[in-house]
Amino acid sequence: MFQSLSDKLQSVFNSLRGKGRLTEQNIQDALKEVKLALLEADVHFKVVKAFIDRVKEKAVGQEVLNSLTPAQQVIKIVHDALIEIVGSKETRISLGGKAPHFIMLCGLQGSGKTTSCGKLAAYIRKKGHKPMLVAADIYRPAAIKQLEVIGEQLKVPVFSMGNQVSPVEIVKNAKDKAMIDACDVVIVDTAGRLHIDEELMKELKDIVAAVPPEEILLVVDAMTGQDAVNIAKQFNDTLPVTGFVMTKLDGDARGGAALSIRHITEKPIKLVGMGEKLDALEAFHPERMASRILGMGDILSLIEKAQSNMDVEKMKELEKSLREATFTFDDFLTQIEQVQKMGPLDQLLGMIPGFSSIPQLKDVKIDEKEIEHIKAIIRSMTRQERRLPSIIDGSRRKRIAAGSGRDVSDVNKLLKQFEQTRKMMKQMNKMSGLFGKMGGGKMPFFK
Repeated sequence: MFQSLSDKLQSVFNSLRGKGRLTEQNIQDALKEVKLALLEADVHFKVVKAFIDRVKEKAVGQEVLNSLTPAQQVIKIVHDALIEIVGSKETRISLGGKAPHFIMLCGLQGSGKTTSCGKLAAYIRKKGHKPMLVAADIYRPAAIKQLEVIGEQLKVPVFSMGNQVSPVEIVKNAKDKAMIDACDVVIVDTAGRLHIDEELMKELKDIVAAVPPEEILLVVDAMTGQDAVNIAKQFNDTLPVTGFVMTKLDGDARGGAALSIRHITEKPIKLVGMGEKLDALEAFHPERMASRILGMGDILSLIEKAQSNMDVEKMKELEKSLREATFTFDDFLTQIEQVQKMGPLDQLLGMIPGFSSIPQLKDVKIDEKEIEHIKAIIRSMTRQERRLPSIIDGSRRKRIAAGSGRDVSDVNKLLKQFEQTRKMMKQMNKMSGLFGKMGGGKMPFFK
C-alpha cells in the first residue's frame, strides 16, 4: 500500500537530510519532486496543487530555513498537510436515533459492494451490534445468492424477497423483519451498474426516501485511481452520501484515490478494505495513513490488531514457556497462528516504524505458502515429537516429510532452525537471571 509514493517521498527527504542548511531553492526543488511523485501516484491534479501550495506556504518560512533540523521540519509540514488533505481525524460510522439503524451501500458493479456488506456486518458485530443483511440488488445474476453465502459464513441473517419484488418494497419489509428479530443494524446491498445512469440513481433515491438511512456509504475500488474519484464526485452530487468505503487499498501501491477522494467530495473515507477475508475491514485513520506514507510506520494499528486478534490466554501460556525455556513445537505452532490472525505479514512489517526505510528490508517478501508448509510439517509430528524434537531420527523424519508433502531436507531445515531458536531463548533466560543477581532486575522481555 502506497509503496511507490512512499519510496519517492523518502528519496526526496533523504536528499534534504544531506544538507546542513536549507535554502528556498532547496525546498522549491524538493517540492517539484514531491509534486511529480503525487501525480505519478494518480493523485487528482487539484489535490496536488492544493497540497503543494499548503506545504510551500509553511516550508519557505524562516522557522524552517533557520532550523537546526530543517529536513525534519519539512517532513512534519508534509505530514500535517497530508492529514489535512485526507481528513484531520477518524470519522466513525454514525448510528444515532432509534433502532433499527439503516446503512445503505451503493456503488458501481465490480467495486466490491456485496462483499463489503458482509465485511461491514462482521465489523459492526464486533462493536456489540446485531446486524442483518438485506439483498436489494435484484438485477445482477447471483447477487442475492452471494449475499446469502456471505451471511451463512458469518452466521448473520440475510433478508431476501427474490428478484421479482422492487428494492423499495424489500427494504420496507426488511425494517419490519429487523424489529421482529431484534436486529439493530440493517445493511442494505443495492444494485450497481457498469456506469452511472438515471435509472440507477432514481432507484437509490427511492430507497433513501422509503427508509431514510443513517449512513449512505459509497463503495469505491482504490485500484481504479482517478476513475474512483470521478465516480465518487458523481454519486456525491446526486445522493446525500455520508462517506466512503475504499476497497482493495492493500493492493494499491500508488494510493491516488485515497489521497484525492475526500478533498474533491468533502466527504470522509470511513472504512477501508485491507484484504479478501470477511474480517479485513478497518476504520480509516488519516494520521496513521500519513505516517505510513512517510515511512514512519503505524504502531497504533499494529497494537490494535494484536489486541483484537490474539488470544490472551494462549499468549500467557506462550510467555510462560519462554520464561521457563520449555518452548516446544506446539508453542511454535501457536505463535505462528496467533500472528497470522493479525493479517498478512507484509502488512504487519509495514506498520513497524522505520522498517520500510531500511534498504535490506524494504523489498523483503514473505511467502505465506512457506509458513503453511512449516505448519504442515509440525502437524505431521506426533505429540511426543512436538514436545521432544530430539527423538526425531531418520525414519521419523521420512514419515513427517511424507505426511506433510514436503522433502526430508525441509524437515531437517525446520528442526535445525527450531533448535537454534531454543538455544537463543535459554541464553536470554540465563542473562535474565544474571541481571537479577546483579540487582538490575529482569530483562524487559521477561517482565
